[in-house]
Amino acid sequence: MPLNTVFAGLITSKMRVRILMRLFQNPGQQAYLRELANEFAASTSQVREELQHLSAAGLLSGERNGRQTLYRANETHPLFPELNSMVRKALGMDRILDSILERLGNLELAFVLDDYAMGRDSGLIDLVLVGAIDQENLSDLVRKTEGYIGRKIRVLSLTRPEFTRLRPELVRRPRILLWGTDEELNSTARVVA
Repeated sequence: MPLNTVFAGLITSKMRVRILMRLFQNPGQQAYLRELANEFAASTSQVREELQHLSAAGLLSGERNGRQTLYRANETHPLFPELNSMVRKALGMDRILDSILERLGNLELAFVLDDYAMGRDSGLIDLVLVGAIDQENLSDLVRKTEGYIGRKIRVLSLTRPEFTRLRPELVRRPRILLWGTDEELNSTARVVA
């Protein structure tokens, strides 16, 4: 599904849609004007104009950092929950999570890493699943979900002890928690293998 499909009828500027998708997918992420312009292969003036429109509407907040402004989704805006939900649906995150919970067994944690966690629609979703995952259903589920959302899914399925060993490396990478709690994800408690 193209990035602008969900918002096409609501928002006429493709650049505005791309900025919303980038910043509302992971509201904790911030971005500079030049960073967005480089990522979208667009002129800084085009990106600046859209950032100004979104900021004036209160959808983005800006924070000065030296000579630059860091932009992020305004989580206090009344429309934030709906926009965040729409972005996740447009990227297929809601379908991934629903399918996982229904068919894969005892899921303790699920999170997305790297590009998607940074709000970049690279076409490849890196998904980490922790728990007693039903491996027989996993490959079938991934194949069907990929067809539905039009993106490739790369899954790392870990038991709790495996996750405990890899956790220091995984939590250093950009991530969005889909299932579980931040405490579980960031816990330094050791699990005996």
